[in-house]
Amino acid sequence: MAQNKATFFGTGAGVLTMVERSGVVPNVQEDFSALRSILVTGSPLPDSTWDWVYQSVSDNVRLGSDSGGTDITSAFIGSNPFQPVHRGEIMGPYLGVDVQAWNAQGERVWDEVGELVITKPMPSMPVYFWNDLDGSRYRAAYFDMYPGTWRHGDWVTQSKEGTFVVHGRSDSTINRGGIRMGSADITHVVDQVPGVSASMVIGAELAGGDYYMPLFVVPEPGRALSDELKANIVTAIREHISPRYVPDEIIEAPAVPRTRTGKLLEIPVKKLFQGADPSTLNRATTEDAEVLDWYARTAQSYTARGPRPTE
Repeated sequence: MAQNKATFFGTGAGVLTMVERSGVVPNVQEDFSALRSILVTGSPLPDSTWDWVYQSVSDNVRLGSDSGGTDITSAFIGSNPFQPVHRGEIMGPYLGVDVQAWNAQGERVWDEVGELVITKPMPSMPVYFWNDLDGSRYRAAYFDMYPGTWRHGDWVTQSKEGTFVVHGRSDSTINRGGIRMGSADITHVVDQVPGVSASMVIGAELAGGDYYMPLFVVPEPGRALSDELKANIVTAIREHISPRYVPDEIIEAPAVPRTRTGKLLEIPVKKLFQGADPSTLNRATTEDAEVLDWYARTAQSYTARGPRPTE
């Protein structure tokens, strides 16, 4: 960007977080005076990375984030040039999008976590799926919870000022004792623990009403998931979130599974631990199919032995 005097940079949240965690401070030796805007997408951007951009890239850049979906080839909420930037917040709906946060009863909520819904049609919404002659798969994908209203599967909070905070996928939401939290809220804390390169957490509802919440941790290169690192992770979760969200098990993983566009594959992994057949996985869309295969084997091993509790 510095060499080409770029004015606009679009990137994935994971890219900026990776550079932040590496300790690099780009503006020490590079000139970003031409840069006016950075737009981030793909996943929620941690608060620490928002701060890092203004401290280590440019204190005069306009940092924005958006959230949408491949299914609509567009975005629902994002930034615009007329509103102020606030750490961790998306400014509001894009033009022509009636986006709201709803509770489980289908009521609009403000300043509390809810489902992201679209209450009026958008021009780029799909109207049917291929080989879905009766429309059942299409309705199940978007309209199962609120008939007639599109539920996208994102867990968000909308403030009364109109801004949004995205907490992660609602169908990958962690549910401990009836209190729900976005998985990204947990992994953001875990990823800040020294020695952790990346992490992913799932909450699997099991037969008989059981619930299993494993945390997968990718250690930094050259390190292993030692007892000390596990203890530091547990402490971070207890202090920054709640003891309620200490995982049932912390498992060392070779990597976190992602799609080719960089999104975490939490939901397919969750289904594996709930007993889904690995043959149902869409390996073609994954960034690294071998990583997804590792999770399939781990899920099968769990099914055979049961969990090992976190100490």
